[in-house]
Amino acid sequence: MESFDINQILEMLPHRYPFALVDRVLEHIPNKRIKAIKNVTINEPFFQGHFPQAPVMPGVLIVEAMAQAGGIMALLSLPPEMRDGVVYFMGIDKARFRKPVVPGDQIVLELDMLRKRGTVVKVTGKAFVGDELVAEADLMASVGEQV
Repeated sequence: MESFDINQILEMLPHRYPFALVDRVLEHIPNKRIKAIKNVTINEPFFQGHFPQAPVMPGVLIVEAMAQAGGIMALLSLPPEMRDGVVYFMGIDKARFRKPVVPGDQIVLELDMLRKRGTVVKVTGKAFVGDELVAEADLMASVGEQV
């Protein structure tokens, strides 16, 4: 079981502020599971417009955080010599949003590998704040060459 800090995450993913949405990987079991966190602060740029009087994290960004955690899992499922690629989002199914996420929350992202064929992976993900499920989705991605 491995964990990764933000510097290691930034080495794996091409995302940068304000679009890097995984702050830490708490645990990673190769080809099986990843658990990561996203700390939500009022300093996030999207809160200026979503919504100024009652800030709520957009659901699509919660899914993006799940996708980034899944991307880390996808990269780490490959042999080391193939990990230079970029993870491309291919699809989303069964997305559901259960509760608003607000500044001060810490989202725990838990993703399980459903299947892997070559460089294509399908994962199922859940996002929690505390013990409460706030979002869930099935995601597909492919690792490809950088363009």
